[in-house]
Formats: sequence, structure tokens, C-alpha cells
Amino acid sequence: MSASTSLSFFSSSLFLSSSHNKIPKLTSLSTTKPQYSLKSLSISCQVATLPILSFTGEKIGETYLDLKSAPPETARAVVHRGIITDQQNKRRGTASTLTRAEVRGGGRKPYPQKKTGRARRGSMRSPLRPGGGVIFGPKPRDWSIKINRKEKRLAISTALSSAASESESVICVEEFGDKFEKPKTKEFIEAMNRWGLDPKEKVMFLMMDVSDNVGLSSRNIGTLRMLTPRTLNLFDILNSDKLVLTPDTVDYLNGRYGVDFEGETDEDDEEDDQDETEETEGNENADAAD
Repeated sequence: MSASTSLSFFSSSLFLSSSHNKIPKLTSLSTTKPQYSLKSLSISCQVATLPILSFTGEKIGETYLDLKSAPPETARAVVHRGIITDQQNKRRGTASTLTRAEVRGGGRKPYPQKKTGRARRGSMRSPLRPGGGVIFGPKPRDWSIKINRKEKRLAISTALSSAASESESVICVEEFGDKFEKPKTKEFIEAMNRWGLDPKEKVMFLMMDVSDNVGLSSRNIGTLRMLTPRTLNLFDILNSDKLVLTPDTVDYLNGRYGVDFEGETDEDDEEDDQDETEETEGNENADAAD
């Protein structure tokens, strides 16, 4: 792990013991305000050139991805927080166990306290006995955590920029939705081979609209993910080996995750409504489990 991307409190200058970091003794009180030097962490922009391939696999042009990217000092933290938020918000939190007070039975003392030679026992539903309660078991709870909208968008754009910076990891293919007259997985695999994609590798396709024939032709490939801008998520970006875009998708990414993007869109409102719906359903499931 490189020093530029590693995050550690102990690597900070605040925790290093040196002669320069010693706190000077206060000899006199001064009314002047101390001068602090703030390090500016500006969001950078990475431009990556992508080849445009035809349906037959020939190069017909080039395009570019101009996306925002977090600074190297905070890139890992931003992406890590984004993926943890996505994964944790998917938890329903409905796991529930019974304590010894909630298990049915166990009200009668199994045998007398003395004169049996056995260990004293007050209930057959003790956590030490089979069929008894569970000690410190899970109870329904809300696992959802919050993340700022701009931070979530920056995490996705940083992951896309990191993938585009690697050679031959991201390609652009012309629109092929109308190329498939009927659902045929064999023809889709042949098209992937023409584009230089291995069906055994994890490949993510990002298209503005997935036709029925394309969706049916690709759903039997276990290593392939067919996404749209509405279903784009951070986990599939990080989990895939290759990313396949279309010219319309490239324009969408440059417009939504580029430097020129400012303000809110209707998709942001839809995402907020979707997050609120999932949170409400999780709370209802937790209440129902109680």
C-alpha cells in the first residue's frame, strides 16, 4: 500500500515525536491570535480517453471521461465510506432471538435445591441448557447510516475515475440495443469476444436503456452485470474487472459526475425518496419482528 493512499492516524505529524513537534512553554500571555496554515484539499479532475468500438469490434473513434475525483489523501476514505453505507443500509435488521424471560416454559423449579447431589437449578430455560434463552442475542434494530449526497456522488465518480485510469479497463461500445433480433446468449458472448472481453471475468455494462433482447441475452452470464443510471452503484463498480459504456452513457457520466455539474436533479430527489422508502420498510419490518 502506497503512502499517498494509506490512512492512519499514526502517520500524521500530530502523533510524531520530534523536536519540531514539542509544545513550547508559555512564558507570557499574548493577546495576538495564532496563525493557522490550512491545507487546501481541492477536488481534482481526471480526463481519460476511451476507444469507441463498433458492434463488429473495430475502433471507430475516441471519447473521454472528465469526472471529479477526490484528492489522493482522502480518496480511500471517501470510497470506503460510500461502500460501507451502501452495504449497511441493505441490512434489514430483523434478526431476533429470545432471552430466558421470553422463552416459553421454565417457570417450575426442575428439582429441589438440596439433597439431590446435583448442581442447583432454578429453571429449565436457562441459557446454559438446550432449548433455553440466548445470551446477548440479536434484536431488531435499524442499521441504516446517513451520507451526504455530494459525498456519495464523489465516491462514485472517484471509483469511475480510478477504473478509467487503468489501461483497457473501461471501453466504449456503440449502441447495440437493436442489433439483437431475438434473445440469444451465444450471440452476446460472441460480441463480447469481439470487444476483447472474457465472459469468465466480471464485466459491468452501463447503458441508458436495456432492451428486452439484450437483457434476456445477457442474464444467463453469471459474471455480467447490466446496469442503468438508476441502478448504478458503488459495489458493482469496484467488484467488476471491466466496465463497458456507450456514448450516451459517457455523456451522462460527464454531465452528472463531471466538474461542471452543480445543483440537484430529479434523480437526486428519486434517490432520496428511494432511501426514505427503504428506511421506512426496514423500520416496519423491525417493528413487526417485535
